[in-house]
Amino acid sequence: MTQATSTPKPRTRSANPPRLDVFGDTAGACRALARRDAALARALDAIERPHIRRRPGGFEALFRIIVEQQVSVASAQAIWKRCREGLDELTPHAALHQGADGLRRLGLSGPKARYVTALADDIEAGRLDVAALSRLDDAAALRELQQVKGIGPWTAAIYLLFCEGRVDIWPPGDVALLGAYHAARLRGPHLEMKQFDARAMKWAPFRGLAAHILWTYYAHIRGRAPI
Repeated sequence: MTQATSTPKPRTRSANPPRLDVFGDTAGACRALARRDAALARALDAIERPHIRRRPGGFEALFRIIVEQQVSVASAQAIWKRCREGLDELTPHAALHQGADGLRRLGLSGPKARYVTALADDIEAGRLDVAALSRLDDAAALRELQQVKGIGPWTAAIYLLFCEGRVDIWPPGDVALLGAYHAARLRGPHLEMKQFDARAMKWAPFRGLAAHILWTYYAHIRGRAPI
């Protein structure tokens, strides 16, 4: 008598595979990146370990990242301070009550004031559920955020890096990252931004961690503490 055997069921791949905790121990992943790229290895030698930016998620975080788009750190900090002082609370309701004109008086440019009110309106209307982003894979979360007016690839990536700790998200077009990478290289041609963003693909599945390394190195070479 032979024993019946069942055919094993094929394993299905989770939409959200287990990820490295970028807010935890990244030593092993840093070593892997250093082996792949000499510039990252030199950056890590200088900083020892990356400073991982961590912020609470939600409307306030996206509001702040919009403020930080394409301005210097000092300018972003000054404008954000005025926004915090000028609003009773940093909520979608408060931003809509202030309106685009009110946000401009707090230091936002006209387009950014409209982006913040569009974001607030989408959240209030339920078109964007920020809390649900954590249940989406990286590509889907990026797409969901970019449906909001004024949130492009860089802004969406920054939110997922800083607020959700995603480890394989790359923020395209980041001038500080490009500057840090060039500073860490000893040889090789100057890279244009598109070339640099393409080069980052080889750092998968730790592209977000590579960004944290380079941001930390950028602060180091400029003689300031990472923020």
